[in-house]
Amino acid sequence: MIPELYTKRLYLRKMHESDASDLFEVWSDPHVTKYMNINNFTKVEQARDMINFLNKLASEKKAIRFAIIELETNEIIGSCGYNMLDFEHLRVEIGYELSKASWGRGYASEAISSLLNYAFLDLDMNRVEAKVEPLNTNSIKTLHRLNFTFEGTLRQAEKSKGKFIDLNVYSKLKTD
Repeated sequence: MIPELYTKRLYLRKMHESDASDLFEVWSDPHVTKYMNINNFTKVEQARDMINFLNKLASEKKAIRFAIIELETNEIIGSCGYNMLDFEHLRVEIGYELSKASWGRGYASEAISSLLNYAFLDLDMNRVEAKVEPLNTNSIKTLHRLNFTFEGTLRQAEKSKGKFIDLNVYSKLKTD
């Protein structure tokens, strides 16, 4: 089951098929998907398929993805969550993206803080990690602000959009 999380300005909840058009607006923007391992979407059906895929992973306890809703406007401004849940080693990997209109307003830090609290307090995880392309400076700044530790660069760690990419690894431990 996907919980509901609240912050001062955000509501994080399970994504629904009815969110497809709003999430399509986010996932179709090439500025948003530039550092994601997906190409920007061209059809709403792709967003619907992604929502169903992510919810299936959640039902299998492999991942959790939330829609990020701005409380003031009740608009979906992105998504975030745990790309991977490892209950054996008590670690999760986080991921997040926001609509370009929401950049620079502190929403990413606010959503990630909520993910950290839930991971450490409710899921009893020991480690939260994030993998970020080295040129994604905005995401790196956000992780630094939240006191994540840079652990190193995984060279050509993944194939994304037809080419191998490096990934910087950042982590935060329950004891940090």
